[in-house]
Amino acid sequence: MALNLEKQIWKDKAKGEVNPLAFSELAQKLAHRISEEGGGPRGRKNKSTQLRKYYDAIFNLNQRAKSQIDETKWNAILAQLHRQLALVHYSKGRDLVTDSFVSMMDELIKAVNTWKDLQVITDFLEAFMAYYKECRPRN
Repeated sequence: MALNLEKQIWKDKAKGEVNPLAFSELAQKLAHRISEEGGGPRGRKNKSTQLRKYYDAIFNLNQRAKSQIDETKWNAILAQLHRQLALVHYSKGRDLVTDSFVSMMDELIKAVNTWKDLQVITDFLEAFMAYYKECRPRN
């Protein structure tokens, strides 16, 4: 299921122009959708602690990218970012996350080509997680 997040997050990716509404309206819409697909506030899929692990890993990679911007280290960071996608699919295989969460992460990770893209994706996931906690205050 294609969400077309790249087109919704960036107004013009080549120019680095971000859609400011992506961090409010889009993040909120996705948080509610993914929460409901996981069973709502008491659902057993898409638990906030599970999703938070992926956000934390991407946040840490972004911190490393900001402090180590050179081609060799960027390639290592990019490899670790794509490794997160494999871990998301592993969680899907264990029936811990839904297809929508997998699609979101797949599109976000594959949209990253530069450290600036990684910063935008990290900021988007931060907004998503904030709205998600509103949907799932207890798990």
